[in-house]
Amino acid sequence: MSDAFPTPPPATVTRLERDAVPAEIVDRLRAGAVVAAAEVGVIDLTGAAEGAITCFQGLLTNDLEKPGDGAFVYGALLTPKGMIVVDGWAARLGPRVRYTVPAEGRERALAILQRSVPPRLARSTDRTADTTVLRLAGAHAVAVMGAAGLPVPHAANRVMESSAGDVALEVARTSDVAPFIFQVTVAAEHAEPIRTRLIEAGAYSTNADALELARILAGCYTGQETVSRLHFRGHANRQLRGLLFESDPPAAPASGWSAVTHDEQDVGRVTSIAWLPDGGGSVLGRWIGLAILRREVPISATVRAAGREARVVALPFDAPYVAPA
Repeated sequence: MSDAFPTPPPATVTRLERDAVPAEIVDRLRAGAVVAAAEVGVIDLTGAAEGAITCFQGLLTNDLEKPGDGAFVYGALLTPKGMIVVDGWAARLGPRVRYTVPAEGRERALAILQRSVPPRLARSTDRTADTTVLRLAGAHAVAVMGAAGLPVPHAANRVMESSAGDVALEVARTSDVAPFIFQVTVAAEHAEPIRTRLIEAGAYSTNADALELARILAGCYTGQETVSRLHFRGHANRQLRGLLFESDPPAAPASGWSAVTHDEQDVGRVTSIAWLPDGGGSVLGRWIGLAILRREVPISATVRAAGREARVVALPFDAPYVAPA
């Protein structure tokens, strides 16, 4: 990239250690719901008529125009030359697009929008400091939202503005393959009462590490738009796969090492590693991971990943993620 556009950081491995997520969270994801404040940046792009929509669409990998008002889509933000900057969730409401990105990508997203979008068409505003994003994951997320008296969009990948009492909310609903089911965006000063309502309705209060584990179990990773764009264009030679690390006793994969080899050939890289605590199910109480691998590496193959032996598996993992009720 040129000096005008910030360079994305080098690829790193997201890692959840043994004590990051308690076993109870695994059970709640499989047969309940969890709520946590997401560690994200929130950026609004607003313009006259459909200026913001048109400008944002020109920089996003996924289609935000065709689904119409109320669309909630996952996509990567691009530079004008097509280089991926950051992944995030885009909510379209009237003349505004709200883009929610991982916290570490907030400044890069702001820079691209401010430098690529003409001010006469739309302006970007950083809403991170005055906004809280709560995410709800787990099999019973829909039931918990209903019991809490919070509005629920009528379909997947939709977003709506509403209220709970006198608190204004933005509620978005993902598809059943996303790592969370609902995203509730609220002014920071009103976040705790909304979180309390969800807890009283049956959600288990947790932290962002639990959301990361849900992401890994669902088979999602930061940067996956790079691979998915190639797939849709018919030229993908790599794909996302799960890893079950084969070590007894279960020693941790090496920190800072992302290489994957098969038959002594370099076949990809690890993107995420997590300890899945013992909570019941077929793959619990062990290290798991995500890796971008060459297509010729078959399911069930034994590879060496992050310095340890691992078995390649299809995604999502066979526990504990289930579709919402």
